[in-house]
Amino acid sequence: MSNLTLKPHQRELFGQPIGLYILFLTEMWERFSYYGMRALLVLYMTTSALGDDARGAGLGWSSKEALALYGWYTMLVYVMSIPGGMIADKLIGQKKAVLWGAIILCIGHGILVLTDIWAFYAGLGFVILGVGLLKPNISTMVGGLYKEGDIRRDKGFSIFYIGINLGSFLATMIVGGVVAKWGWHAGFGLAGVVMLLGLINYIGGQKYLINVGNFEVVEKDSNEVSYSQLFSKLSTSPKQLLISLVLLIASFYGWYVMEWGYGLLFVFLTVITSLLMMIYKELESQIFKDRFLVLLVSFIMVIIFWGAFEQAGGLMNLYTDSKTDRNFFGLFEIPTVMFQSLNAGFIILFATIVASLWAKRKLKGKEASSLFKMAIGIIIMGLGFLFMVFAVMEFNNSGSSSMIWLVLAYFFHTIGELCLSPVALSFITKLAPVRYASLMMGVYFASSGLGNKVAGIIGESASEFGELTIFSGLVIFTVIIGLLFIIILKPLKRLTHGAEDNETEIHETEGFELAEN
Repeated sequence: MSNLTLKPHQRELFGQPIGLYILFLTEMWERFSYYGMRALLVLYMTTSALGDDARGAGLGWSSKEALALYGWYTMLVYVMSIPGGMIADKLIGQKKAVLWGAIILCIGHGILVLTDIWAFYAGLGFVILGVGLLKPNISTMVGGLYKEGDIRRDKGFSIFYIGINLGSFLATMIVGGVVAKWGWHAGFGLAGVVMLLGLINYIGGQKYLINVGNFEVVEKDSNEVSYSQLFSKLSTSPKQLLISLVLLIASFYGWYVMEWGYGLLFVFLTVITSLLMMIYKELESQIFKDRFLVLLVSFIMVIIFWGAFEQAGGLMNLYTDSKTDRNFFGLFEIPTVMFQSLNAGFIILFATIVASLWAKRKLKGKEASSLFKMAIGIIIMGLGFLFMVFAVMEFNNSGSSSMIWLVLAYFFHTIGELCLSPVALSFITKLAPVRYASLMMGVYFASSGLGNKVAGIIGESASEFGELTIFSGLVIFTVIIGLLFIIILKPLKRLTHGAEDNETEIHETEGFELAEN
């Protein structure tokens, strides 16, 4: 059947649904706004409040204070994906959640144009809420474009991932120049303009997304349990109730011993843990329960990965700004923000190559499960910190370090990310119970958020332990964790009950026909 005779939502481009490219562009502009903010945030907070260059006045905070807020902000952006997923699952559907998320993001970035401190906090708050609604649900919609067992799913997520990183690349290449010429708040404003472009693209492409992300009211039956019912059943489950009470007590302990922010975080995590325990109990078969457990275990890898990787926006960003020789052959000095584009640029270059290599490996019958890819990703990313170790050693010897170490570190980090992040997104859509799909995507992004907070804590500790100790420790820890997951790979794969086993067969029988359509 000709592609043109199909309905818009059935049409394909380069072997993928056209709806993928609508979501691609929406996410691209959203990530432009987010990564533009991410690249500026720590630098803006640590710039003198008097304004020491053309960029204008910053907040004049210490590195430790800035990294602490950076950790909270980047964590909350993703933790809010849990309520964002729940709202989509039970109230408005994924499609409307993405729409409202985009609108709220436009408002948040618009507020950040203002120079008052209240606008800074309010703008960050709106960005957190907007990303929480948009991020988990647009990723779930990508998974909804494919039938169960379609081998194109992983490649589709890799293409989608290119959109994420094209936005990041453009942001980090452009925002630095805008800030250098017009100041910090012009950079924040630019993020709002491009988010508006993403909103317009999403609204205009709805005809290609007719069958994806719609909210469907399902008649209640014995298998359908609401979130409120799950919490009410907690009181009748002594074991789960005891665990929840212990976690709650620990939360209040954290409130008084550490600080109120950590206390609120622990209370929130207690609620989510209780919810996940009850979801597990209510799943109707052991297969679903086993797959649910594997997903939760995979989130441990996610937290560890992002806890190390997100040094890019914090500690590595500050290191680049103060200790790296950024002079380009005596011609000009490369802005610090621009180094953030290395990760995105490498992803654009290598995303489809890495995805194709894994697909070929799978077709040859070699180990290429999602869990294996994720473990390999952690190891490769961790090895990237070896180059930061070399950079610190060079700085200690000569008072400056070469840009080449940063380039190599970002390259390894990128290859590791390509092995883990798009694969994890696809893995969730394969294993998550359908009625909790958006929630589990939200839990994934919340895990990423916790990793971001861990990254902030690690970055803060550099002032006490030193950069050499931090970077060396990250190499050792991540490689050990990756190897441990490879060791336990077989029992984990058994618990997936063959969720990925039929992909090769589907590719061989349907793949070429799908490509022709």
